[in-house]
Amino acid sequence: MGKGTIVLAYSGGLDTSICIPLLKEKYDYDRVVTVAVNVGQRDEEIDVATEKGKKLADRHYTIDVREKFVADHIFPAIRANGSYEGYPMGTSLARPLIAEEVVRIAKKEKATAIGHGCTGKGNDQLRFDFIIRSAGLEVVAPIRELNLTRDWEIDYAKKHNIPVPVKKDKPWSMDENCWSRSIEGGRLEDPAFHPPEEIYLWTVSPEKAPAKPEKITLSFKNGVPVALNKKKLSGYDLIQKLNVLAGKHGIGRNDMIEDRILGLKARENYEHPAATVILTAHRDLEGLTLTRQELVFKRMVDDKWSELAYKGLVYEPLYHALNAFVETTQKRVNGTVDLELYKGSVRILGRSSPDALYSSDMVSFDSDSIDQCHAIGVSQYFGIQARMVRQMQNKKR
Repeated sequence: MGKGTIVLAYSGGLDTSICIPLLKEKYDYDRVVTVAVNVGQRDEEIDVATEKGKKLADRHYTIDVREKFVADHIFPAIRANGSYEGYPMGTSLARPLIAEEVVRIAKKEKATAIGHGCTGKGNDQLRFDFIIRSAGLEVVAPIRELNLTRDWEIDYAKKHNIPVPVKKDKPWSMDENCWSRSIEGGRLEDPAFHPPEEIYLWTVSPEKAPAKPEKITLSFKNGVPVALNKKKLSGYDLIQKLNVLAGKHGIGRNDMIEDRILGLKARENYEHPAATVILTAHRDLEGLTLTRQELVFKRMVDDKWSELAYKGLVYEPLYHALNAFVETTQKRVNGTVDLELYKGSVRILGRSSPDALYSSDMVSFDSDSIDQCHAIGVSQYFGIQARMVRQMQNKKR
């Protein structure tokens, strides 16, 4: 008699597909239940995962959490200007939600363990393990525990008649949600290798982008976008439309060396057109509506928030405390930002807000609303300690 039922976080890709027979052959589980979670992948990707899950597993679930992903993970990331080492996070934002949905199904199926297809070298293993163990369930990770290589997996899949989308000459590993798309593996692991255009699906190269710039307007309420070109849209629809629009102009590519949680440096390629535009606009609007002290402190908060989100530590009490602070600041981040999209770049054209901490009358050189003589007293004391040190040093010379 085997170990009963195990629930597998399933994407339909190579790693998770070979886990289905491996969990029976190597781990002695009687039933493998697969769960595909829709966080904004392409429809064909979800269709493939659903079809393969139903064919290969004993039972399959496909769960649509796109709107929840935007509301509970992407919106907080926008408010916190969520980025890691210079790029908008995507995969890391989705993993906790995917894991939570898999945990929910595991409890429904009365499983005592959850499997995933993460390797022992990446970040996702830690993000999944954290959520699964927090639920009191056992973690089973065949790719990590059996120390499998990509070539071995491809050969194993062929022997078991498992259709997989990768080949040995093009072994790209891709992950996608509505906020970001990541591409790695194969020759991309060589930092000097120039990535081919075939790895990109959301963006065109800047050379092939339209020769004419395009102007758009983003409207924000409480720190999140609510309208594109003055047309109100749900968060998910706005992101999807902007992905197409900005992607057409070649905006949102990152090719970088990234420091993973374990300390390994990895070459990563990303596409995130909507995220690039939205975060650019959001930061600019914060500059108009938040005080200098809020902005200085919030930059530290944003950095720490991004670190915790990157690691998937969404149950960390500090993560919730930081969210509470950020949400308080965002009550005044309202207004519109005009942007120009052109040949891989996004440029701010102008911004306005009913909560702007800006007075054209007070700042104008042509206005007499402030008596400039009042600044004389401030100037007398400005930098006084540094001036005193400088004077003492000059006396000793």
